[in-house]
Amino acid sequence: MSTPAIPRRLPRAVREQQMLDAAVRVFSRRGYHAASMDEIAEQAGISKPMVYAYLGAKEELFVACLHREGTRLMEAVARIVEPDLPVDEQLWRGLRAFFAFVGAHRDGWSVLYRQARGQEPFAAEVAAMRGRLVEIVAGLLGRAVEAVGHRAARPADLTAMAYALVGVAESLADWVVEHTDEDPEVTATRMMNFVWLGADDLLRGRSWRPVS
Repeated sequence: MSTPAIPRRLPRAVREQQMLDAAVRVFSRRGYHAASMDEIAEQAGISKPMVYAYLGAKEELFVACLHREGTRLMEAVARIVEPDLPVDEQLWRGLRAFFAFVGAHRDGWSVLYRQARGQEPFAAEVAAMRGRLVEIVAGLLGRAVEAVGHRAARPADLTAMAYALVGVAESLADWVVEHTDEDPEVTATRMMNFVWLGADDLLRGRSWRPVS
């Protein structure tokens, strides 16, 4: 059954969001190369020429999808992390927001993580977003080291560890997408236990818990 046409009275911004919603669904399920502008237009309930007029050709449309989903993800994490909280609570909130976003936007994560990575010119867009996440995590790790009174870690060590943690989060996010019955908060707790307690304490049965 075809999607009802978008009423012409809708504001331009609303139409664009509906087109992007449709494009994300199609790109996620078909992949960039197999996705067709005809199907995207049909899903959006609008003519193909209007999709071109609003958002450009398929490559431009895909980049617009990347920008929107990446911005939504970064905003979801930044909105929930308060700098005055203890470092472990900041990390917990950031992980919970990250996995909650992935659970609520599985198609968006699929476009970001599966469809764009390794494909030029889209890989650069994903790398830039990943770099911003690494900076956030490296900052949290640096504050954690200072909070326990250790000498300042070398920036290169913090960056390397941040890349490792972001990589783990990406892999677990892919797990959430694959397993629709997985509770994103449970996934966040699993990663928090691994990151904050370490493998030794985790295997001994300890579990991190938020203060509240």
